[in-house]
Amino acid sequence: MKKILALILGITIIAHAKSQSYKKIHAKAIVCDTHNDIISTTIQKCYQFDTDLTGKTHSDLTRMLKGGLDVQVFSVFCDGHQKDPYNFANREIDSLYEWVRRNPSKMMLVTTPAQLQQSVEEHKLGCILGVEGGHMIENDLTKLESLFNRGVRYMTLTWNNNTPWATSAEYESDNQHHKDENADTALQKKGLNNFGKQVLKKMNELGMMVDLSHVGEQTFWDAINTTTKPVIVSHSCVYALCPAFRNLKDDQIKAVGKNDGVIQLNFYSGFLDSTYKTKDSLFRTMHKAERDSLLKINPENYFADEYLYAKYKDEVQIMRAPFHLLFDHLAYIIKLIGVDHVGLGSDFDGINSSPQELDDVTDYPLITKELKKRGYSTIDIKKILGGNFIRVFEANQVK
Repeated sequence: MKKILALILGITIIAHAKSQSYKKIHAKAIVCDTHNDIISTTIQKCYQFDTDLTGKTHSDLTRMLKGGLDVQVFSVFCDGHQKDPYNFANREIDSLYEWVRRNPSKMMLVTTPAQLQQSVEEHKLGCILGVEGGHMIENDLTKLESLFNRGVRYMTLTWNNNTPWATSAEYESDNQHHKDENADTALQKKGLNNFGKQVLKKMNELGMMVDLSHVGEQTFWDAINTTTKPVIVSHSCVYALCPAFRNLKDDQIKAVGKNDGVIQLNFYSGFLDSTYKTKDSLFRTMHKAERDSLLKINPENYFADEYLYAKYKDEVQIMRAPFHLLFDHLAYIIKLIGVDHVGLGSDFDGINSSPQELDDVTDYPLITKELKKRGYSTIDIKKILGGNFIRVFEANQVK
């Protein structure tokens, strides 16, 4: 009997040790998320980031810290219809500045790798700024430099809309979902023009990372052939596993590896799960009459979508991508170009469907748990969680 009890105790201790080990790895790793849209969400909905937003958003300050997040790149975002996008970008930057000012013991602005390390050592959320859409520089290199001076450390060359100097994946793929975004550039030549290449060169000179999420294939190749620094793809997934218009094809993935860049995986179900688009389309068809009525009250799509997603949450829950698909995309990239070129770019608070189990920013430890379960080494897990992004951040710094 004593031997049986000892055996049970031993098994319990081993099981406990294994369950704890992923938590220790997560705690010791520098966990970086390269894309979160909470700034524009708080402006749109009049929320305060440093209050409890549980049930309203994916993110708030307390939950980020609870999830073991060390570094967050906050997206500075507006769509192609925003009036005075440069001024709006600065308004969003002002928001982050104010959050930091109000919470100096919990968060700090990070503009250099040294400051990133400082934020980790002081147990503060390291806050980096990334501009999502080159239209916010308004075709002006002086405004690009001004945004850099305010702390912006990457710029996504396009959002779904074109700029006069770069074409988007939305446009190049002839995708009709946001066709109005490019209505005034219907005959634009694909890729970067000469000014677009000047933008990239200026970003390299400043030490601002080039982000190739959202860009068209020709823009991607022009950028890869122009940049002198490693690039990031801040929130994208694998086209071969889910043929969404702005996921990366195999030759693009290989090019990022050759460039010594890093691809951060997006958590959006529609970029992970090839069946999601059909399921979401069926959901919209089933509730079309109700959605049309809501749009008469408020023409903003997010208003109708959020109402319907909340009302029919059981249907929405079933549509979410399986948890394992995030790691299937990860494994695919690693098989092609190695573990040094992949990371996390959740797109939380910019998406309306995340994978099963990843409900909000408090669930990051589950990613570490699954990575360990799949047999990744502690060293590789730390690279995936943030080390690879930090390497590219350092490589872009001007000495």
